[in-house]
Amino acid sequence: MNSVEQAWQALEAIPDPEIPVVSIRELGILREITEHDGELQVVITPTYSGCPAMAQIEDDVRAVLAAHGLRAQVIARLSPAWSTDWITEAAREKLRGFGIAPPHPAGSSSVVCFARPGPALAVACPQCGSANTTETSHFGSTACKALFKCLDCLEPFDYFKPY
Repeated sequence: MNSVEQAWQALEAIPDPEIPVVSIRELGILREITEHDGELQVVITPTYSGCPAMAQIEDDVRAVLAAHGLRAQVIARLSPAWSTDWITEAAREKLRGFGIAPPHPAGSSSVVCFARPGPALAVACPQCGSANTTETSHFGSTACKALFKCLDCLEPFDYFKPY
C-alpha cells in the first residue's frame, strides 16, 4: 500500500468536530490526497468559509497522519465551494439517526435556503418521518443548520441547510 492509500485509510474515521457521527470524508470535507516530493498534500474544504471547526479538522488530520508515520501539508481549498451534495448517502442516514434532517439536493427549491423560485420542499422530521414540520429559526445549533419543529410529534430538530 502506498502512502496516499495509507493516508486515505487513516483519515477515513476522523469525525466531524460538530457532528461526531459522521466523518470528514463522509461529509465531503476531505477532498483530495496527493504526494509531491515525498510529502503528502491533503486538501480539505470547509462547509462554509467561516467554519470554526476547520482548525480542529486540520489538527486532527495532522495528528492522525503523524501517528501513522506520514508527513503532510494540509491545504484548505475554498474553490470549488463545498456543497451538501458531497455528503454521502451513508452520512445522510447517520445524520437522520442522530436527529438531524439531511439536506435536500443543493439545486432544489427549499423552505430553508436562500429565496428560490418554485415550490418549497417539505423537511421530514428525523424522529417520526412526518413532513408536517415548520422552520422556527433559520439558524440551529450551527450556522449550517436551521431549527425546525415537527407539528405531529412536537419534537424540535436541526435541518442541514443545502448549499
